[in-house]
Amino acid sequence: MRVARFTQGSDPRYALVEGDGDGAELVVISGDPIYMPVQPTGERVRLDDDGVRLLAPVIPRSKVVAVARNYVAHAEEMQVEVPERPLLFFKPNTSVIGPDDPIVVPEWSQRVEHEGELAVVIGKVTKDVSPEGALAHVFGYTCSNDVTARDVQRSEVQWARAKGFDTSCPLGPWIVLGLDAEDLEVTVRVNGERRQHGSTSQMVFDIPYLVSYVSEAFTLLPGDVILTGTPAGTGPLVHRDVVEVEVEGVGTLRNPVLRR
Repeated sequence: MRVARFTQGSDPRYALVEGDGDGAELVVISGDPIYMPVQPTGERVRLDDDGVRLLAPVIPRSKVVAVARNYVAHAEEMQVEVPERPLLFFKPNTSVIGPDDPIVVPEWSQRVEHEGELAVVIGKVTKDVSPEGALAHVFGYTCSNDVTARDVQRSEVQWARAKGFDTSCPLGPWIVLGLDAEDLEVTVRVNGERRQHGSTSQMVFDIPYLVSYVSEAFTLLPGDVILTGTPAGTGPLVHRDVVEVEVEGVGTLRNPVLRR
């Protein structure tokens, strides 16, 4: 099941996605499916109808928790050690944008890079959950891009500016429920050229462990998001680039890059 959030020039609504490509349809549902049972309204909207625009499928209620250096090859390319425990940081919910929204390069950075990732969307209040019980608290999965001002990250001890600026957390195109996320390919393309490629099976810390570990420190609320780390191949984004993050079984998140 794929759940999208969209607008057609009015308030955002939620829908189930049926079909693929130009023939895909949005089956409109009532309310937010993270909090309410899925109930179709009877209305159907073609994804390619005039005025239809997909939005970020979730705006985290309180936080985005991201995991650094969760792929060995990425840690090696950054010339840093793989952490013994998950290395966590936050991205504010104001950093979230949706499909086709522009990533705006901040004027105070000269090198912004892509980091394509699988994102976990939390579906229940989660505190001190065990790894064995963690997946029962997951609503679904989506694509994410942990956009990073790399020069700022290297010059400052805290990563708040480097990874939390406005537009630095694209999410989408929808949330997929009931997905086995143990071995999914993660691919990033810039202007059609492949930059990153890996599999979630290569994570140092798997998803059940990450959900459990995060919940020991922070109560996770429905709609919160965990970014699970990026494979090797991160690289620069410049004005007019188009970056795509594709996760097997989920879809493709596409965003243009803009420097104002």
